[in-house]
Amino acid sequence: MTRVMLSIAIALAIAACGTPAAQPGTGIQGSVQVGPTCPVERINSPCPPHPMAATVVVRSGNGAEVTRFHSGPDGRFKVDLAPGSYTLIGLTVGSSFLPRPIPTSVKVTPGTYTVVNVEYDSGIR
Repeated sequence: MTRVMLSIAIALAIAACGTPAAQPGTGIQGSVQVGPTCPVERINSPCPPHPMAATVVVRSGNGAEVTRFHSGPDGRFKVDLAPGSYTLIGLTVGSSFLPRPIPTSVKVTPGTYTVVNVEYDSGIR
């Protein structure tokens, strides 16, 4: 009986070390963008970043993958996550090195969706 109780206690302790469950109404929302979009930006001719559909990996503070999501054609996304600190890393698109994903840090607080932009560098200079 003692071994069974010890085994259950160890299993519960290991399970408690996992990633916290997502909470409805808590997480991140925003867009995936690629830029710059032209080599020279002028005052009268802005070059805003363009929205981009991409797969983004969400990693916890210790680097473990928590989830991944795909932004829509308009670049927008909304993901439920537990409160905590995360790094968002876009996956490489296609077989080239560009556009290059730029890792983004975000802190999620309870009861809100933190707004974040995930960016890709187009390589245009």
